[in-house]
Amino acid sequence: MATTATSPVHDTPTLRIGELARLSGRSVHTIRWYEAQRLMPGAARDAGGRRVFSQAHVEWLGLISRLRASGMSVRDMQAYARLVRQGKAALADCRELLLQHRIKVQQRADELRDAVALVDHKIAMYDKWLARAATGGKP
Repeated sequence: MATTATSPVHDTPTLRIGELARLSGRSVHTIRWYEAQRLMPGAARDAGGRRVFSQAHVEWLGLISRLRASGMSVRDMQAYARLVRQGKAALADCRELLLQHRIKVQQRADELRDAVALVDHKIAMYDKWLARAATGGKP
């Protein structure tokens, strides 16, 4: 796996799943689901067979949560996680996947901006009507 700010395998895994849940703000159940979906690159096991995680996993969980919140599908997050596990050989593919997602997010943001402008316009109309009604005029 590549050495990046979001690559969870390059610092010493010392966190148990409960600590990871507390630090990341995700539930243990959610973290286990992410693992089952192969969205948690680099999880290790200690001598007792228990999963251990690193601080980078906390950051990784933040990243995939933001990707999901921004509309990325689980399938695309899985593809991204697979690419991240490939390391340097997949850097261009990682970039391309995120670039395509950014385009979709930007389009969605533009649509939301337009929606806010329309709502603001309607609120302004109601403000005018209420002001007229308060002075005895018709809306």
